[in-house]
Amino acid sequence: MKPRHVCSFPSTQQVCFACVDGEEFRLAQICGLHIVIHADELEDLISYYQDRGYFEELIALLEAALGLERAHMGMFTELAILYSKFKPQKMREHLELFWSRVNIPKVLRAAEQSHLWAELVFLYDKYEEYDNAVITMMNHTTDAWKEGMFKDIIAKVANVELYYKSLSFYLEYKPLLINDLLTILSPRLDHNRAVSFFSKMNKLKLVKPYLRSVQNHNNKAVNEALNNLLTEEEDYQSLRASIDAYDNFDTIDLAQRLEKHELIEFRRIAAYLYKRNNRWRQSVELCKKDKLYKDAMLFAAESKDAELAETLLQWFLEEDRKECFAACLFASYDLLHPDVVLELAWRHNIMDFAMPYFIQVMREYLTKVDEFAAKVTVDKLEEAESFRKTEDDVKEPQQMVFGQQLMLTSATTPVAPQPAYPAYGYPAPTAAAPAAAGYPAQPAYGFNI
Repeated sequence: MKPRHVCSFPSTQQVCFACVDGEEFRLAQICGLHIVIHADELEDLISYYQDRGYFEELIALLEAALGLERAHMGMFTELAILYSKFKPQKMREHLELFWSRVNIPKVLRAAEQSHLWAELVFLYDKYEEYDNAVITMMNHTTDAWKEGMFKDIIAKVANVELYYKSLSFYLEYKPLLINDLLTILSPRLDHNRAVSFFSKMNKLKLVKPYLRSVQNHNNKAVNEALNNLLTEEEDYQSLRASIDAYDNFDTIDLAQRLEKHELIEFRRIAAYLYKRNNRWRQSVELCKKDKLYKDAMLFAAESKDAELAETLLQWFLEEDRKECFAACLFASYDLLHPDVVLELAWRHNIMDFAMPYFIQVMREYLTKVDEFAAKVTVDKLEEAESFRKTEDDVKEPQQMVFGQQLMLTSATTPVAPQPAYPAYGYPAPTAAAPAAAGYPAQPAYGFNI
């Protein structure tokens, strides 16, 4: 019996490799489409093509295989790596379409080795490595930085220190966009540290919009920084509004600096700040220096200090400000003593200016006297009515029962004492005995003898 010869057919991989060796790339692609769908054979196929320098043909094979029903993650990943090495201009498009089907850590390493920073940032973002994405953009500004993407990613970082590094980065490369960045960072930013950082960099003027946007937190560092900026800009209206709305700052320090300011409006704000700290005399004295008569009168009236108000009256007379004297009388009406006002007016011969004040005082005192007199009259009438009701209650007859009346009658009628009759030989009582006892003698048997 003759031995049977076994006919062995070459595998698909062998046919593909033979076609590659013969540079029959169309046939090799047909065979390769049946190979790449097997993940364990894909690596050998790629190595065979790469070792012989057929990169274009390998890329074409993998591109054709992406539409297969059995396409797997390895195919998309290897194509992305090939793009990073040989066709970097096509890698971004490939990632945008198939980023969810690639092995991102593996592609990340390939992109970093190829210095494809924009694609690297894109992958970090999709892989939720936000810290690395921000660092990459700051380190490779020319290739990787994009304003919209940076602002989206910086808000998601876990390391807050990157906030302050990004502020330094923007100050150096994109200073005009820093307020937009601060708007994104402000919810998690330490405002004290931010103000200190910009103060050291001497960039507070640049971030003024940021300071205004976060002033509603009433942070002391923010308030003081913004107040200093407004003072430097000589914007007294905004400064006054800031002081009224947000009170968390060193008021005395600001007042001491403002009272030496060359503009009167800022010195006026200094007087206002002293008033808010109950430094009434200091406030009034500052108003007197700048001839701020209205403010001086209002502050003296609010102080509730009679001595301060009377001192201001005397100062108005020394300055020959008779109209101000008259106005101050009514501004501090409750604090002034009429005798002091009368003396000052008489001494300076300005009774006409003080007369409206005295008319008001007279009217007030007469009203009080009339009210007191009316009250006394009403009290007397009520007292008399109460006394009359009490007497009526006492005189009202009381009803008594029969037994009580007999007892009262017998108790009020005098009864003559009866002498004891003698017994056993003592003499009987005579008619003269009752008379001797102080009672009238009663006739015997009803006859008068």
